[in-house]
Amino acid sequence: MPRALMLTGDAAEELDVMYPLYRVREAGWACDVAALSRRDVQLVIHDFDPESDAYTEKNGRKLPVDLAFSEVQVESYQALIIPGGRAPEYIRVDPDVRRITEYFFAKDLPVGTICHGPQVPAVYGLLQGRRTAAFPPLTGDMGNAGATVVDAPDVVDGNMVSCRGWPDMPEWSRAFMAVLERTAVAA
Repeated sequence: MPRALMLTGDAAEELDVMYPLYRVREAGWACDVAALSRRDVQLVIHDFDPESDAYTEKNGRKLPVDLAFSEVQVESYQALIIPGGRAPEYIRVDPDVRRITEYFFAKDLPVGTICHGPQVPAVYGLLQGRRTAAFPPLTGDMGNAGATVVDAPDVVDGNMVSCRGWPDMPEWSRAFMAVLERTAVAA
């Protein structure tokens, strides 16, 4: 059974996490959730309110974690998923997140990023010369990382699939699953 790894943490957007987690598992892949430690992480629900200049946030579900970032043996996985929310802001400073992310890019394995997820590879210089979608306020950050930002729900650049956020999940999921299927056939 092929295996995917999801990197997340507290304040990850619930739909950014749960939708791909279940979709990948539905397709017959195992998907392990990794975080800073093995304790359950607190997901959040982001929404848009016309009375607010930014998105709103409230607590969502708790997500069980399978292993800590430090325990990840990257050779055991064929794909990486980095959901959005606020988690990417702080997990990207973990040295094991860097080790894990760089491995998947170096091996040209499938990497799916959602919403704020591209902040992780961006900080390591891995988006230089790549096309990516991201939550729109991150456009400048992605440009500063050397990426070309595409305003679309399913941006595919080689084995990397990205989107702007949870409203894009149907298109992102179809594109990411196509990359996973192509990768599984090639393996």
